[in-house]
Amino acid sequence: MTHGAHDPAVAGLDVYIVGGAVRDALLGLPAGDRDWVVVGATPEQMAEKGFIPVGGDFPVFLHPKTKEEYALARTERKSGRGYKGFTFYTGADVTLEDDLRRRDLTVNAIAQVPDGRLVDPLNGQADVRAKVLRHVGQAFIEDPVRLLRLARFAARFSDFSIAPETLRLARQLVDDGEVDALVPERVWREVAKGLMVAQPGRMFQVLAQTGALPRVLPGLCWDEQVLMPELARAAQAGLGLAARFALACRLSDDPQGLARHVKAPSECQDYARLLPVVLAVIAVDAQAAATHGQAEQAESAGDAAARRRVRHLDVMERCDALRKPERFLDLIAAAACVRDVDQAAWRARVAAVRAIDAGAIARAQQGDPARIKQAMREARLEQLGRAGGAV
Repeated sequence: MTHGAHDPAVAGLDVYIVGGAVRDALLGLPAGDRDWVVVGATPEQMAEKGFIPVGGDFPVFLHPKTKEEYALARTERKSGRGYKGFTFYTGADVTLEDDLRRRDLTVNAIAQVPDGRLVDPLNGQADVRAKVLRHVGQAFIEDPVRLLRLARFAARFSDFSIAPETLRLARQLVDDGEVDALVPERVWREVAKGLMVAQPGRMFQVLAQTGALPRVLPGLCWDEQVLMPELARAAQAGLGLAARFALACRLSDDPQGLARHVKAPSECQDYARLLPVVLAVIAVDAQAAATHGQAEQAESAGDAAARRRVRHLDVMERCDALRKPERFLDLIAAAACVRDVDQAAWRARVAAVRAIDAGAIARAQQGDPARIKQAMREARLEQLGRAGGAV
């Protein structure tokens, strides 16, 4: 099975497309990146053909022109704890079937010859048709990353079930302590991918079902009934990673600490810290609106409006909305996945406050920092008041 009529770089090599590209084609999904496996070749042969070595633990090469990844067929043997505790063998005698048997799930263990024929020794096509996520073999319990990937694929393919025996092995991974060997960076890499699918909540659901959640995301307070629909709404609204992560950990005691633990990017840490602040103000607004009639007996409508303006300016300043309006409005959009929020009104508030001529105010106060600060605050509150019905 050689391929190379149109590509001299792979001429004479026994190459196959493997994994996700084959699975997604069977599901009728758009083509993504292709991964290739090369059978019967040596690193020296690959280098001679111009392939660029990039692999760390095992030989992976970039195609000299397309930059697609080509990995030598390999087997692996458990040699220690955790996902790095493996010894790899990439001899020229490793077959395609040997390589496919070391993969995680049957739906990811299908190969395609460049002429279109499929090689499927583990019957992954049947599981694609039946919409089942099933482990390839007992080696599943040797690599804790496979549990993370199972949870991520369950979220990505939310209409797939998980084979009961696969769930049992996932729980064994937790019980045996293998999952404790996962480093935070590896956890974050899979969580970040899982958050960006249509049903992110299912990833956390599977991690909770297997007992892995408190081990891989310590401190995460997961309430399936509350957070699954909120995350689904965030996905439907097209919110970014930081907003989705902030929603996922919004019920936790220390969202920012959780973000730091998994070494999430600083933007995700900021969103995790600020979303509860935004939600608290929106909750006060809702409570004030619900008791509007009673409140008016105790204070004038003007006083209530003044309190609201102060509340809104405080949260905008605390969230640095004047310098980072897009981030603030993104947080408002995330809050709208939790409760009713008038996003247009918040956009109007931000625009009104940002329209102030800070330079003119500074000149009027003759450069006195304390007077400038006070005058700026008064101008911002006044601007919020002028925006009237819009805010």
